[in-house]
Amino acid sequence: MGELLLNERETGKGRLVSVCDAGLIGETFENDDLSLTVNAEFYEGEPADEEAIIGSLAKCSVANLVGTEAVALAVEHGFVEEENVLDIDGTRHAQLLWM
Repeated sequence: MGELLLNERETGKGRLVSVCDAGLIGETFENDDLSLTVNAEFYEGEPADEEAIIGSLAKCSVANLVGTEAVALAVEHGFVEEENVLDIDGTRHAQLLWM
């Protein structure tokens, strides 16, 4: 597994988590009407292992995941269903919202 970055922040509506494949910071991906920029301000965080990321996803209110490995980890552990994952110009993106 490549390096994954984890960013956690508290908001007025709960904990917001972002996870991304480290090599994607600053990249932009586009497909038809979709555009995704992996903005450092939002996605850059601390390098994290699988255990830390799974623990964070279990406690968040909302999560944004970008990158093949970040999304695969969320799918593997049942946080995201494969059919809800977007493929955008060679990378993968998913969002998680607990209601």
